[in-house]
Amino acid sequence: QSLVSSSKWLQRYGLKRNKLSLSQILAQIEFQHRKGYVTTLGKPVASQYADGLFPQCKRAQDGSMYNLTAKKELILHFVDCLMGAIELYKQRIEWLTSESRQIFGVIQERSIVIVLDFGTAAPTEFDLCRDALSMVLVEQVTQIARFNLIWAAQDLMKWQQKPAPVSEHTVKAAVMWLWKLDHMTAVSHTSSAEALLEAMGDEAVSS
Repeated sequence: QSLVSSSKWLQRYGLKRNKLSLSQILAQIEFQHRKGYVTTLGKPVASQYADGLFPQCKRAQDGSMYNLTAKKELILHFVDCLMGAIELYKQRIEWLTSESRQIFGVIQERSIVIVLDFGTAAPTEFDLCRDALSMVLVEQVTQIARFNLIWAAQDLMKWQQKPAPVSEHTVKAAVMWLWKLDHMTAVSHTSSAEALLEAMGDEAVSS
């Protein structure tokens, strides 16, 4: 969902500043294959001197033809820059697909409610769910401003009446509350919808 949290991530790591997009690279190593008007022929004619001397490319924007020219040192510089950019993208992908982000994606909102719907999970599955939720609380919720937990059980349970400010204390308290939940609490057919409506009922909550 956030492979490159858009232009901010690009700017942070200098990918835009280093001019590594195709159009930016071409702008540094190309000159237009021009046409001149030949009076005797009465029409524009493209110069022939560059034929076979330069690789050529056609710009997608307007279809104009450009000759490419660059010293070996400049090409190697672009190779180094691009390899560095590729490595940054690899690191970004690895980060985005690791730990809690692999399950939940990246939480970008500042005020959230997490709705817990365990359904009729077996005890081992119930514990796995709580492990995953504990991970997202410690790894991601600690980076935002406010949060709350609502359990979609027959008797709807909220950790706090309103989203609480994030702190080391509140995150630890939420994890403890999560692990004190009773696996045997009954679930109704409408509990999930009721929990979602309750979560969305707070105008201060963004997700």
